[in-house]
Amino acid sequence: MSAAVMEDGNVHITSIKIKKDEHLIIQNNNSVGVKHAAPVSNGAHINNGGSGTSGSTEAKSSSDIAAGDDSHVKPTSASSSASKPATEVPTNRGIDDLLPATELWTTKGDEPVKLRVAEMGLGSEKPITVPTLIQSTVKRLPNSKALAVKRNGKWLFWSYQEYYQDVRRAAKAFIKLGLEPHKAVGIIGFNSPEWLLSDLGCIFAGGFATGIYTTNSPEACQFVAASCQANVIVVENNQQLEKILQVKDQLPDLKAIVQYMGDVANRQPFIYSWSEFMALADQVEDSALEERMKLLAPNKCCTLIYTSGTTGNPKGVMLSHDNITWTAHTVYSKTNAAIRLHFGEFRQVSYLPLSHIAAQMLDMYGTICFGGTLFFAQPDALKGTLGDTLKEVQPHVIEAKPFGWTLANKLVFRKVRAGTGLVQCRFMLSGAAPITKETLEFFLSLDVPICEVYGMSECTGPHTLGYPDSFRVTSVGRELPGMTTKLVDKDEDGNGEIVMFGRHVFMGYLNEEEKTRETLDSEGGLHSGDIGKKDKDGFYYITGRIKELIITAGGENVAPVPIEEALKEELPVVSQCMLIGDKKKFLAILITLRTEVDPDTLEPRNTLTPAALDWCQSVGSSAKTVSEILEPGDKAVLGAIQAGIDRVNKRAESRAKNIQKWSVLPKDFSIPGGELGPTMKMRRPIITKMYTKTIAALYDEAPAQTS
Repeated sequence: MSAAVMEDGNVHITSIKIKKDEHLIIQNNNSVGVKHAAPVSNGAHINNGGSGTSGSTEAKSSSDIAAGDDSHVKPTSASSSASKPATEVPTNRGIDDLLPATELWTTKGDEPVKLRVAEMGLGSEKPITVPTLIQSTVKRLPNSKALAVKRNGKWLFWSYQEYYQDVRRAAKAFIKLGLEPHKAVGIIGFNSPEWLLSDLGCIFAGGFATGIYTTNSPEACQFVAASCQANVIVVENNQQLEKILQVKDQLPDLKAIVQYMGDVANRQPFIYSWSEFMALADQVEDSALEERMKLLAPNKCCTLIYTSGTTGNPKGVMLSHDNITWTAHTVYSKTNAAIRLHFGEFRQVSYLPLSHIAAQMLDMYGTICFGGTLFFAQPDALKGTLGDTLKEVQPHVIEAKPFGWTLANKLVFRKVRAGTGLVQCRFMLSGAAPITKETLEFFLSLDVPICEVYGMSECTGPHTLGYPDSFRVTSVGRELPGMTTKLVDKDEDGNGEIVMFGRHVFMGYLNEEEKTRETLDSEGGLHSGDIGKKDKDGFYYITGRIKELIITAGGENVAPVPIEEALKEELPVVSQCMLIGDKKKFLAILITLRTEVDPDTLEPRNTLTPAALDWCQSVGSSAKTVSEILEPGDKAVLGAIQAGIDRVNKRAESRAKNIQKWSVLPKDFSIPGGELGPTMKMRRPIITKMYTKTIAALYDEAPAQTS
């Protein structure tokens, strides 16, 4: 071994020679030693520098490391990453070589983790980084269309070669602005080519791409940006810019803001237009970017997904390069077998929030895996222009949240299908929340099965997925290849907590060791907090959530979601409903009705939707607003609601699971109102607090004191 002591006092290793079956240990105090490598056996993990061809260490490739075919992998220890005594140092590694790691998880952004790579078969694929994934498609289809956006009535296109070059330019511009390794770029705005270029450019430059929901308040933006230590924030327009400026003084790591649409109204030295930002790349040599990219590794973090924070502050989900590239390739392989497209044929429309992992996997990474073209919807997509875009593009896959499919049922899809049939669409997906059986059956009646996907940010998006040739109504499908499941603490009906295993399981929550320990067990299993069951054919059904479980005063355990969904099926007029009764003598439920939504503010209006009006007329009511139902006490509507609840109660397993009282609220739940999170999930604790008096009245109690 040769070494040199530099002026900074650090020891720099210039060459290493060690024997086979040995690896180098550099202690924190710069002392050096050689240690015999442990033999690899079934169930072991990668403990060396990966599969690089250069360097003198005898590194095994990922396919040489055993985990067993369908087995989940057990770590040697679940101790905190802070307790690691030493770090193995490989030399002359490429960006697809693994960095040494001894733990399956970490809470530190700059630390690698041990990957769950199988010895053979599913899950044994060689780990790669995000740049390598993109480069592979660029090499195959350099001149094919990668991105498309319509501006001023004309489609603008990027070829894959242009896409790749602009990602590199964005990366160099971020370096110029002061993006440090393992710090973040926050992105807040509607989907666009600039969103993707910012995300991938940040990753190329060694940072953490971090989406921020467009519906976030300035305070919520500040929390995320401070948590991830954002050096740069990319905003869509002046509206989003003003949010960041309001909290800029509370963001000590922030160095610059980039606005990618419209003229910058508030000109300050640290604010750049998109063209100004991209021009900064000319001041950075390619060699500087190449040096940054040497810091990348498949088992290091590249993306942060912040949870919706329905029960508290959001947590930063750390996803590695391998989490993303392996999951994207797995979904691509399975999906392509179902939809049968040639490489380069795929078309996709991007409109779901890219700050959510589902949109990133399908729109950004899925399209790259297919070698397809990603078309961006207009910012006013959900105000009506999405239908026009779908007609024009004819995408092969459409994904929506359940709320979106319900809207599509009544407003968009019926018209689009009548006009064109969406004959090119091979696959329709629903995820992020339960979808009603009524909606599923409506689309099935049109010979358009909607397949449900189940997963979470912590498993890089999907874990189970239904396909057009393999699905069950109300099931979330089967596990994707290489992913396995345990149901723990099962009841007599087979319902248990869903615990996930596979290379899609996340690295840990950024700087949240306690919450990480609560979520990942000693075997590396991801505890979802969801309750589910599996049928004899291997299809999974989500039946509840542990934290939502109601325990009545009589000790009865009640999962609220099945009862809530049953009520929605019985009563098409119901938009949202929330079962209550924890520590109470009986169950009650809060109900909201389907009303129109202000397209600009997303606030619910008082006016009933056409579908709700139809239902009211069917039960003998002429009411057109919620007020007309509540203030005079519309007997026809209220009587029909009670009849629907009676039908749900008849299907209950016991009287303890009957709804005994209910209340119709004057306003539907919404994101602006605070009752729903950014992914449209109910924020139950907040709703409980907001409607304290209503709940107390249902139980003839004095309102609980709230702080």
